Order: sequence, then C-alpha cells, then structure tokens
Amino acid sequence: MAAASDQTAVEIITIGDELVSGHTLDRNAAFIAQRLAGIGLVVRFITSVGDNLDDMEAAFSTALQRVRAVITTGGLGPTDDDITKRAIVKLFKRNLVFHEEIWEDIQRRYAARGIQIPPVNQNQALLPQGAHLFPNRHGSAVGICLHEHGRWFIALPGVPLEMQQILDDEVLPYLQRHIAGPSRYVLTLRTTGIAESVLAELIRPHLRLEPGVKIAYLPSVSGVTLRITATGENAEAAAEKAKRAAEPVEQAAGKYIYGYGDDSLEGVVGQLLADNDRTVAVAESCTGGQLGTTLTAVPGSSRYFLGGVVAYANRIKIEQLGVEPALFADGGPGAVSEECAVQMARGCRDRFGSDYALSVTGIAGPE
Repeated sequence: MAAASDQTAVEIITIGDELVSGHTLDRNAAFIAQRLAGIGLVVRFITSVGDNLDDMEAAFSTALQRVRAVITTGGLGPTDDDITKRAIVKLFKRNLVFHEEIWEDIQRRYAARGIQIPPVNQNQALLPQGAHLFPNRHGSAVGICLHEHGRWFIALPGVPLEMQQILDDEVLPYLQRHIAGPSRYVLTLRTTGIAESVLAELIRPHLRLEPGVKIAYLPSVSGVTLRITATGENAEAAAEKAKRAAEPVEQAAGKYIYGYGDDSLEGVVGQLLADNDRTVAVAESCTGGQLGTTLTAVPGSSRYFLGGVVAYANRIKIEQLGVEPALFADGGPGAVSEECAVQMARGCRDRFGSDYALSVTGIAGPE
C-alpha cells in the first residue's frame, strides 16, 4: 500500500444500495466529517458504494492507498445483504472469528426486552481475525478496527444513533491517541438579510487571516453562514486564532449577524420573545402553515407562540382576519399586496391578543 501524502488524511465510505439509489440521504458522512475536523483530521474523500462485494473491496483498497485512515458505515447487520465484514476479510486476507462474549451480550439484550433472538444474529458475533472492537451501547453491531501497514480501517454500523455513539465515545479518542493532527477550531457566524457576494465585498477589506486560518461563505435560503476554521498547536491556540479573525468580520457585518454556532433564526427570535415576555401569532396564505411550523420547531416555543391562521382563500382572510373585502374587488390591490399583508397581520394580532403578529402572502404555485 502506497504511503498517504497527508498523515492526517481520512476517507469516509458509506455503504448501502439505498444510498447509491438515492432512496436514503447520506447524513452519516457529514456527521463523521464534522467530528473528525474537531480533532485535526482532514477528510480528503467521501465515497458511497452499494451492497456489492467486489465494489466494496475495490473502494476499500483504493481508500487505503490514498489516506491514513478509512471509516466506513453500514453493512454490519446480521442479514444476507450486510456484507461489509466479508469484504474486509477478503481484502485483508483474514478469517472471521466467532466471539462468544459478543454473542452472550446480544442474548442478554434480547432477553432484557423479552424478545426471542433470531439465530441469524449470531453473525454479529463474527469479527475479522485480530480486529479491535468498539462497544455499541445502542445496538448489537460492534465497531471494528484493523491496523495494518500504518493504516487504520474502521467499520461502524449504519444506524445513525449507533454510529454516533461509537464514534464519539470510542473512535475519536482512539484516533486522537494514534493519528490526530494539529488542533482545529471552527467558529461559525450566522447572517441574514444580505447576499453572499455583497457580504463578501463588505468583509474583504477588513479580513486579516493568519496562516492556518480560512473563511468560507455558505449561502442558504435563510441566510449566509460564515465559517472560520483555524488550526494551531493546541485547542486554545486554534480558538484564539479563529476569534482574532472573527473580530473584524463582526465589526463589518455586525447588523447582519444574528447568531453563532448552531443558532437558528427561529431559535434566536424565540429566545428574544421569551426573554422579553412577548408573544407572537401568525397569519399565513401562500406558506400554508410553514411559518408556524418553523417557529414551533424550537423547544419551549409554547412560552411565546400563541397560534396561527392559515388563510389560503380570500374568504378566510375576510372572515377570520378581518381583511377588507374591497381589497379583492376588481381594481383592488388583491391578495398579493402590501395592503393585504398589513391587514392580515393586524387582524391576527387582534384575534390572538399577541404582542406581535407575522403575516405571509404571495404566490407559491408552479406558475
């Protein structure tokens, strides 16, 4: 196996026909990549492969030739389409060995739930010869690690809850002890109300990026996320570099920044409402309830969200929100107008007795 040029390089391989067919979105790779960045490891490749033994062996072999560590998810279950271990032993030229202690643990789990264990589950006690195992607190498929020729090959279950637990509790500390690179710190700023290009022009004259610091612009429907990534000899040094880079960015774009890290716009708005003991209600036409759904997706939203009216039809706008009928008459501004939006909001606030009301009207059809 050829030496990898980057001693902290990692490849993530997600396994399953459901992934390559498009029936299931691959969220595991994103989770793993984010976690690895936190310990200074660089994801160089992300690969998806179906449940085909030859394809899996080829993907594993290619990955091991170009990176220091490979992490796979999926294919560790007990059924016939779970063939990851078969591909592993074929590539590494090892046998599968039955582990009595794993089988006993699986039996205890089933017995505690009062469920009769299928005999096929014995397959999950088979591990490649010489493999190190990572315990699974949420399921019966343990994580597998093989170390050979200066490379690490780690196979994790595809079930997100199980994969995440093993990765956080077992794999990350293990990799930190063996191949972790320079410490990395990511500082995220959330903005809204400004386009990506305009934001970049606003910030660019003030940027002072030290070596090992990068900034990325990540636009979405809700706004532009600024991600500052810094590396340093330790976690504290990396964090300080990121914060120094963020200071001029915050000064230049301050009024557009609504949050940091995992903050969401609805979460920040909700916190402001709760902190100030204020309430809100919504009146929606074209969004059909999506605004209310967004606001109530925040835990604790019952403290400030009172309710809403989905007034799709003009008759409902009139009857439920008190919008003037003349608005919809020939020659009137119509439903898609500032006048209608204002009257919907006022009517909503009066109906619910809220401090604030938000209204939405517009055109959302296919034309």
